[in-house]
Amino acid sequence: MDTLDSPRLLLALLLGLAPMAARAQAVTTGADALQSQVEGLLKQQALPQSGSADGAQRQPWRVEVTLGQLDPRLKLAPCDKVKAYLPDNAQLWGKTRVGLRCEQGPVRWNVYWPVTVKVWGRALVAAVPLRPGNTVAQADVVVGEVDLAASGSPALTRAADIVGRTVIRPLEAGQSVRQDDVKSRRWFAIGDPVRLNVRGEGFLVASEGVALTPGDEGRCARVRMDNGRVLCGQPVGERLVEVAL
Repeated sequence: MDTLDSPRLLLALLLGLAPMAARAQAVTTGADALQSQVEGLLKQQALPQSGSADGAQRQPWRVEVTLGQLDPRLKLAPCDKVKAYLPDNAQLWGKTRVGLRCEQGPVRWNVYWPVTVKVWGRALVAAVPLRPGNTVAQADVVVGEVDLAASGSPALTRAADIVGRTVIRPLEAGQSVRQDDVKSRRWFAIGDPVRLNVRGEGFLVASEGVALTPGDEGRCARVRMDNGRVLCGQPVGERLVEVAL
């Protein structure tokens, strides 16, 4: 082989490899490759688990993770290194997302892959249709399996949390009963004297104070103690507030 043919052969080889390299590079931004990145990240994450603050045993939750799809109209530039990550404040609960960003390539980009996490657990469901204005009776609710993560409003799990309360949103039989579906109870009014229980690990301190805000169930109530200090706690009973440390 003469010296003139060697450069030509090398050039031909390089030109022949260039399309192959481009195709290999493009694969890293294909839907299948990106989905693999998302799946790999999710396998490293801890899934939601059932628990109880009082230490009682609960039936384990059944978790289902379903991946959505990127917009098929989205055209991503080739990338040598794609990293999957969980965005700040993202939780594996309900509708969420996994981030994908190009860290090494001619064009840096960042996209989000939609993910749905269903968390099946035992909670209250309506035994009969419930309409706004109805007062919930014991026989109106039963325990069933529901997707706890289907709504931003917490699912109610104890009949004591709903019996006697007024329905504010229509519920069909078999539908999960959420905190926002019933009217909150008001345990005390502004200016009422209240008892304050401060709970921590292994201790309970009881005190007294005056309510600075209404004691609506599920909302923080501000209480001024005898020493002038103001605390924010959860109304849990008639003129009773709890603060967890």
